[in-house]
Amino acid sequence: MRPQAPEGPLKPTSTHPETDTGTAGIDAALHRALERMLTDRYTCRQFRPDPVPREVVGELLRLAQRTPSWCNTQPWHVHLTEGAATDRLRTRLMAHVRSSPASPDFPFPAQYTGAYRERRRECGRRLYDSLGIGKEDREARLRQLLRNFELFDAPHVAVVTTEADLGVYGAVDCGLYIGTFLLAAQSLGLAAAPQAALASYSDVLRDHFGVPPGRRVVAGIAFGYADHDHPVNSFRTSREDPRNATTWHSD
Repeated sequence: MRPQAPEGPLKPTSTHPETDTGTAGIDAALHRALERMLTDRYTCRQFRPDPVPREVVGELLRLAQRTPSWCNTQPWHVHLTEGAATDRLRTRLMAHVRSSPASPDFPFPAQYTGAYRERRRECGRRLYDSLGIGKEDREARLRQLLRNFELFDAPHVAVVTTEADLGVYGAVDCGLYIGTFLLAAQSLGLAAAPQAALASYSDVLRDHFGVPPGRRVVAGIAFGYADHDHPVNSFRTSREDPRNATTWHSD
């Protein structure tokens, strides 16, 4: 008999997870905290200029470092900016993007088809609708695309690199690191934007930060404090029903 996936979130009530079993064994407070972080987190596309205190950034990095990795290799290394260093990177990226072709260290998707294309389009529609940008307004759409390279005015960016010799699995581990970083930021009252767009100009990032030849750029993460009054931060993306992303196998 094929098991049925749950149709909604669990409702744990236990305060003694060490002695209970099944659903009742779930730590209710921990479950609610994680669910809230996952639900409330979003990609911030407009930041306030306020820098994040060093001690808060340090705690963010400490939490992110707890990310699991294959054989505990921890292949990530982060180049992190603040103050004038963030502005210098912004300026250099904008100058390069306007005059040079993309040069990612890892191939970008060849194409988006089917459900992937539809989800991507839905995200784009919600983004442009939040800003009042029409479908035919190519100039405004290009301006919004270039906001990626202005880091959405964030006071900080973290550029995540991996060891080239570890191949795709090193990059997978770095993806896990980015996910942990985003949740850690959320737990600290920070906003963040994971940015594959920055990796499209990996050659610039490697040169700018002096990245050793044996390492590859995976992605960037702009972070800081969200500008909650900006309309671009008002929209949210949907998620597929997990039953459509799962195939159960049993007796």
